[in-house]
Amino acid sequence: MPENRKLTTRQGRKAGRRHPLASVALIAIGLLFTGGAYAAFSATSSATAQADATSQQTIDEGKKLFAANCATCHGLAADGTADGPNLIGVGAAAVDFQVGTGRMPMAVNGPQAEQKPVQFTDEQVAALAAYVASLAPGPAIPEGEVLDGQGDLSNGGELFRINCAMCHNVAGAGGALTEGKFAPPLTGVSSKHIYEAMVTGPQNMPVFNDMNITPEGKRDIISYLKYLENNPSPGGFALGSLGPVSEGLFLWIFGLGAVVALTVWITAKSN
Repeated sequence: MPENRKLTTRQGRKAGRRHPLASVALIAIGLLFTGGAYAAFSATSSATAQADATSQQTIDEGKKLFAANCATCHGLAADGTADGPNLIGVGAAAVDFQVGTGRMPMAVNGPQAEQKPVQFTDEQVAALAAYVASLAPGPAIPEGEVLDGQGDLSNGGELFRINCAMCHNVAGAGGALTEGKFAPPLTGVSSKHIYEAMVTGPQNMPVFNDMNITPEGKRDIISYLKYLENNPSPGGFALGSLGPVSEGLFLWIFGLGAVVALTVWITAKSN
């Protein structure tokens, strides 16, 4: 009997003893739950940060940047001066285009603001845009599928030729305007900035609101331009994509030049 009690006691102790891997499993479960909770918290924080893009703090920061960098020409209240237009109602899209492409602030007064290296960070550009947008309603910064470049190329090409090609050239290569102004080339321009230019009408460009060209139409135009940018000229040398002027000049210089040179060579050989 005493031996049976000892055996039973040993078996009970053995049965109550924790498995060596149990601690490892508990730690792994704890880490799993902790990681999941942290990921959920991070996602919530990110969503909150995006929602706070137009928070009062962002607007106040934009107001300080505006006063320090823009008010000299546009006025402390953004209502314009003799050196700069009124910005009330232009919307966030106009600021994002002008400042985000380096056109503003202008280096010197001239026929139009030229593109140059951007002087602000993305966060500062967003703050300036939020401040100007807070003054009055205006076109917002575009986002979503209108920028994906997956629209109707045929419709985009037709809309571009009807509305844009007279200034920007049918291939988007740009062109000269009057009084020292020009329509810039559209290669290398981001989809966002192309859309913003259409809805805000910078420089000499007219405004194409949703009544003139629908958001779907703007998406098609962007898709057409991106197609031209990413595909080489099917006819060979593009010659700057400047149309019959550059092509005619090429023929006059090289084509007729080659004919004249050949004629001179044949005459010299015959003599």
